[in-house]
Amino acid sequence: MACVYIPVQNSEEEVRVALDQLPRDASDILDILKAEQAPLDLWLIIAREYFKQGKVEQFRQILEEGSSPEIDEYYADVRYERIAILNALGVYYTYLGKIETKQREKEEHFILATQYYNKASRIDMHEPSTWVGKGQLLLAKGEVEQASSAFKIVLEADRDNVPALLGQACVEFNRGRYSDSLEFYKRALQVHPSCPGAIRLGIGLCRYKLGQLGKARQAFQRALQLDPENVEALVALAVMDLQANEAAGIRKGMEKMQRAFEIYPYCAMALNYLANHFFFTGQHFLVEQLTETALAVTNHGPTKSHSYYNLARSYHSKGDYEKAGLYYMASVKEINKPHEFIFPYYGLGQVQLKLGDFRSALTNFEKVLEIYPDNCETLKALGHIYVQLGQIEKAQELLRKAAKIDPRDAQAFIDLGELLISSDTGAALDAFKTARTLLKKAGEEVPIEVLNNIGVIHFEKGEFESAHQSFKDALGDGIWLTLLDSKTKTNVIDASASMLQFKDMQLFHRFENDGNHVELPWNKVTVLFNLARLLEQIHDTVAASVLYRLILFKHQDYVDAYLRLAAIAKARNNLQLSIELVNEALKVNGKYPNALSMLGDLELKNDDWVKAKETFRAASDATDGKDSYATLSLGNWNYFAALRNEKRAPKLEATHLEKAKELYTRVIVQHTSNLYAANGAGVVLAEKGQFDVSKDLFTQVQEAASGSVFVQMPDVWINLAHVYFAQGNFALAMKMYQNCLRKFYYNTDAQILLYLARTHYEAEQWQDCKKSLLRAIHLAPSNYTLRFDAGVAMQKFSASTLQKTRRTADEVRSTVAELENAVRVFSHLSAASNLHLHGFDEKKINTHVEYCKHLLDAAKIHREAAEREEQQNRQRQEAARQAALAEEARRKAEEQKKYLLEKRKLEDEQKRLRQQEEHFQRVKEQWRSSTPASKRRERSENDDDEVGHSEKRRRKGGKRRKKDKSSRSHYETEYAEADMMDYREEPEDEDASMNYREPIGQMNDQDDDVEENANDRLAAAGLEDSDVDDEMAPSITAARRRRALSESDDDEPFERQLRDNTDELQDSDGELRENDHKSNGGAALDDD
Repeated sequence: MACVYIPVQNSEEEVRVALDQLPRDASDILDILKAEQAPLDLWLIIAREYFKQGKVEQFRQILEEGSSPEIDEYYADVRYERIAILNALGVYYTYLGKIETKQREKEEHFILATQYYNKASRIDMHEPSTWVGKGQLLLAKGEVEQASSAFKIVLEADRDNVPALLGQACVEFNRGRYSDSLEFYKRALQVHPSCPGAIRLGIGLCRYKLGQLGKARQAFQRALQLDPENVEALVALAVMDLQANEAAGIRKGMEKMQRAFEIYPYCAMALNYLANHFFFTGQHFLVEQLTETALAVTNHGPTKSHSYYNLARSYHSKGDYEKAGLYYMASVKEINKPHEFIFPYYGLGQVQLKLGDFRSALTNFEKVLEIYPDNCETLKALGHIYVQLGQIEKAQELLRKAAKIDPRDAQAFIDLGELLISSDTGAALDAFKTARTLLKKAGEEVPIEVLNNIGVIHFEKGEFESAHQSFKDALGDGIWLTLLDSKTKTNVIDASASMLQFKDMQLFHRFENDGNHVELPWNKVTVLFNLARLLEQIHDTVAASVLYRLILFKHQDYVDAYLRLAAIAKARNNLQLSIELVNEALKVNGKYPNALSMLGDLELKNDDWVKAKETFRAASDATDGKDSYATLSLGNWNYFAALRNEKRAPKLEATHLEKAKELYTRVIVQHTSNLYAANGAGVVLAEKGQFDVSKDLFTQVQEAASGSVFVQMPDVWINLAHVYFAQGNFALAMKMYQNCLRKFYYNTDAQILLYLARTHYEAEQWQDCKKSLLRAIHLAPSNYTLRFDAGVAMQKFSASTLQKTRRTADEVRSTVAELENAVRVFSHLSAASNLHLHGFDEKKINTHVEYCKHLLDAAKIHREAAEREEQQNRQRQEAARQAALAEEARRKAEEQKKYLLEKRKLEDEQKRLRQQEEHFQRVKEQWRSSTPASKRRERSENDDDEVGHSEKRRRKGGKRRKKDKSSRSHYETEYAEADMMDYREEPEDEDASMNYREPIGQMNDQDDDVEENANDRLAAAGLEDSDVDDEMAPSITAARRRRALSESDDDEPFERQLRDNTDELQDSDGELRENDHKSNGGAALDDD
């Protein structure tokens, strides 16, 4: 038993005080301590013992009394004990400030702690324990830098001060400098190896933060060896076991958590982990108890944040979104930065999204995305929020990013498809198909909703076979397969009986009586309805009606099935049955807007205008004017009322049109993208003559409708064409009518053909008008109005043709044929018995008949005149043609004659050239065989001197030939000229062999040797005649020389011209010159 002894003043006696039996009232002890003036260390020992026993008030009372001014004055010389008491009070109030939750009280506690530490510093400002206490206070207040300064003051004086080392280690840990913190813990352990296990706990936490999990575990285990009841070490080891994410590790971790809870039931971290465990086991009552306890025992922000988060998750899973949101918000407030603990932001965003607070949810999810930018769940959540906020493009971007990050996330593709289905059906279909493929690969069942969406998109795109297959895949096996297979086995019934079958449910009772189980799960009703709509679209109304009735047999409150059966009856023109079926739907829901609107349409078709208006008003009132279809129906009613023929009054018409415009505008204000309301407003404006404004409206509606596969609006095309027609722009009106007819009606709508014919008529294109009317008559042969219009078109065409100033016979004949057809059409209409039923006046038709006959008589006269003129023109054309043919024949004969002449000349020339070539070859061979080699050499040496004389002789010979031309025929003259031109060629190669004749005239002035040489040349050429007297040669030579000299001056230009000729005929020219000389020489010899 521990006890202390208080010495009695002025005596040797002592008062023994048992520490385990301290009185409840500390006043008794204080009286003894004051009376006996006990040392201050005894005051501190007794106060500490009270604190250990949990008697905090007595502890505080003794220390405050020990630090009072009277005690300070009495014990003025005692320094250390007074500082210790003041520091103890400072530590006490620091602790109170740390655990206090209210900010005001927290600050008050910190102020008192600061006052005690300052008072201690005034006693001794260098006391290390005071600075350590100040550092702890600053650390508790979050002033880490100032705390570090306080600890450094101590460490500068004593670097081995363990409390300062531990304090600085805490500072570095809070700074995130785990390596530096670890070094301070190591120094403290080296200085004081027998320190408590808490130091090992700090070392383990630093190792854990540095990722050194093995050494961290060793440190925590060492702390447990030193202190088996160290709750923090147990919790740390349990967390490490839980993070292993293995079954054995989780079991061990939870055992350690449970042990820590048994040792100390107020460990907030252990309570949070236990609460997290019980949350996943579904024990929400324990979760709430544990978290509330943890919140009560801790003031640490991150720990409280986890506690609030656990509590919020519990309420969130139970569907209490209000409380869950409050606790999520509390968890968020305990966090300084989102990256410290991001889960509360995600949970808060989910709750806010559920409660419809999209802006706040967007803010929280964006914070999550900043920390985890590739988190697919966050991306999908943000995508849904942006959809709700109308930012479709941003939503698509996020969902596409989620699908790209995780291509195996089928839900991401489903969400993307649902988002794209209203804007891009092709991409939506691809997304749904990708999701279906992923689910099949994963072995998971494809949701019915996905298959239904795939089928709907195929249906809207007109791909009925694919849609049918998707709907069948979504439905699976069921009674509907039996019904669809057996419908073909039923007997053929007449139309009236089939109408009655729309209400007959006996078919399904018979199936049940036959032992078939008629069952239709609730999640397949929509798919079955869509399948019936598909069958109705492909005109299999019998099968569709069977499926609609099956839906009504199992779910009698499915109003849309009644309405579709009514639509089938309406399509078969059975308005009465259709009205009955709609009334059946109204029995289920008397304020169903679609049923009321359909009933109004039926009453309008039944020409019951008053009831239709009341029904449309009831449909509008059923939705407080928010049902756009009902409002549009009222607008249409007012428009049709304004145009009724029997009540066409200007004031009434203006009133109805203004009311219709007001209703259409109301719908546009509520739904800015409602195309039908915009089209109606454009129609009203066009009726008022505001064509430019209405044209702009129709154009915008047309563009919007063309960009959607779900909207088919041929009316806006027709209305736009009407506006063009009214403005006189007939070309655009025709083009618009034709495009509408081809795009929407496959060129089979008689009414649009009538519009087109009218446009052609106004454009004075009578033949095109007639063609359009004939097409319309082919489609509606019983419409006599079309026949009458065709007759008028033919009549107008004939009259316009006859009014032309110039017309061909074909046009007149066509006019006669058209008039005959027009007379036939009008006569047929006049003979009709039910003429008045079609709105025709017999007198008016007879007038047309008489007018056409009159035109026909005039046209026949014009035809005869045109035919006579045509005959005359034909005769003139024939005469001109014959003259042209004769001229052409003459020209061809001349060309043929010229061609034959040229051909004969060419043949003769070729023959002459061949003869010359042959003759030249003979002479050349003769010369070679008769002339000695020595004389040939001598002759070649004199060739150059004799070139000039030989050329002059050739020119003289050419002139003699020219003089003989006059005595020849035309053909021979041309032949001689060609021969002369050939003769005047001067090839140098041949002159060398013929110049031996030219020096003869020069021999008279030479000596006898020259004459002998000349005679030798003649002999060498084979021209020597032994019978001729040698004395005659000089006179002949002299005469030739004089002629050559006298004519040389005149022949020089001609000689230059001959030198420019080609070398093709050199051989033949030489032969001619040789022959010429031979003939001249021979004549001289003969004369001699």
